[in-house]
Parts: sequence; C-alpha cells; structure tokens
Amino acid sequence: MALHIGVVGEGVCSRATTRSAERVGAAIARTGAVLLCGGRTGVMEAASRGAARAGGTVVGVLPGFSRRDANRWVTIPIVTGMDQARNVVLVRSCDAVIAVGGSYGTLSEIALALKLGVPVVGLSTWRLAPPEARRVPLIRARSADDAVRLAVSAARRHGGRTARTWLS
Repeated sequence: MALHIGVVGEGVCSRATTRSAERVGAAIARTGAVLLCGGRTGVMEAASRGAARAGGTVVGVLPGFSRRDANRWVTIPIVTGMDQARNVVLVRSCDAVIAVGGSYGTLSEIALALKLGVPVVGLSTWRLAPPEARRVPLIRARSADDAVRLAVSAARRHGGRTARTWLS
C-alpha cells in the first residue's frame, strides 16, 4: 500500500509558502505516496496542485458538506461535515504529516499528530516550547525536498503504528 503523507498549513498564505507547498506536493507525488490535505485553499491547494501536476493522487478531507468545496486539484474529495473536527480524520489517515507555514488550524493538526504518535515534519512552521523543557518530536526540514525525504523516512520507520488508540 502507498504511504499516505499529509500536508497541513494555512488557508491563506504568502507566495513563498505557496511555492514551498507546491514543491512539497510534487515531491510527494514523485515518491509514489498519496497526498492528504484539507482540500481547500492556500497551502492545501498549492500542495494539491504540485502533486496533481506531478501525476500524484490527492485526497481532500473537507470540512463542509459538498464535494464542490474541494480545490480543483483534489482527486478524491472526502466530505465530512465536521468543520475543524475533520483534522482528527485527516491526521489519523496519515503515515506522516508535513506542516508548511501555518496558523491555528495547523497548530491543532500538529498537536493532534504528535499526540497520536504520527510523525510530523515542519517546514517554516510553528516552534513549540513545552513546559519543563520536554522534547517535542517535531522534525525540522530546510526545504521541500528535505521535508518529503524526512516524512517518508519517518513514515517507513513508524510503519503505520499509532501510539494511542484514543485521544486521552
């Protein structure tokens, strides 16, 4: 089965973030992995475009009630009607997640993935400082290709295992 690599990031982003996300999407497609994202605008659309143009498959886990909400690059739209709660479905469906840039929704996806034991690679994203100087297992990438290489490697090591079966 192909790896499922998630790409998360803000719905409205800068040109630089858009370019990075598109490169991430294309690199994911070149590895033969399936790209999963929120299926809408910004980072999600740019990553979808990159993957689609490179011949990849894009799954959009949508917050609303219509497949028409998906950006035009999504191959398989998943309609959830769950708004932000769809982030759990997205993260649970991934072998690894790449966070590109990000706002508060991205932060929630990073936190969910870390809590659930799904590897997270960050590209120009949040820097987390937990209390008591605990280590945050957020893998830092320097470029789009580096992010995908690190995510694929982490996903293979992770082997589809989830550290926790419930959010507790």
